[in-house]
Amino acid sequence: MFFPEKIKLIQPHDKVLEIGPGSSPHHRSDAFLELDIDSIQDRIAQRGGVLKEAHFKNKPVHYYDGGEFPFRDNQFDYVICSHVVEHVVDPESFLNEVFRVGAGRGYLEYPLIMYEYLYNFGVHLHFVKFDFERELLRYLPKRDTAFSEFSAVNSLFYQTLLHGWDDLCAANQKLFFEGVEFNQPFSVEKTNELEKLLPSQSLIIPKKTVRKLIGHIVNKLEL
Repeated sequence: MFFPEKIKLIQPHDKVLEIGPGSSPHHRSDAFLELDIDSIQDRIAQRGGVLKEAHFKNKPVHYYDGGEFPFRDNQFDYVICSHVVEHVVDPESFLNEVFRVGAGRGYLEYPLIMYEYLYNFGVHLHFVKFDFERELLRYLPKRDTAFSEFSAVNSLFYQTLLHGWDDLCAANQKLFFEGVEFNQPFSVEKTNELEKLLPSQSLIIPKKTVRKLIGHIVNKLEL
């Protein structure tokens, strides 16, 4: 999760469900929902290559097959869903389940198309972007694009991640990731218009003088 500070609406007595917590469950979560995966390698791939297993602190963990959630309506007051929606086959059905079990309140986070164009994680099935003016989530399945033609380029950039060259993402998180807290259900819409999924150019911020200087020194020293 890149923007935990955006989670502001959880009340002291709220019962919180977290879906797909990866290796770092949120401290406020009371229960967890995980996809039922047998293969260790598949589990590692689903959490972005992180080897570390989650520690749930004896809180209940529920497993499901990717369809209907194993909970009754409004069983929870809030649902945390960080870096999951880009994995699911049907984002609309998935989010309807999020709204059903969580009283329509929660937090959603996902990578933006800029991140996907660089690294293209194979387990990510969609490009995703929230339209804050219309209050709807748009998604475009990767399979409906020519994105696979760039797999060699994506693989090359992915190697830079493995070698620790993630400075670009760290310095520009809002350009590569998006977090949305909601207090009521919103619409979900499939789109074929890739330009509607682009982040605002205003998120491209100039590098600060100190950072420029440090970068110049690092380059000179070839560190």
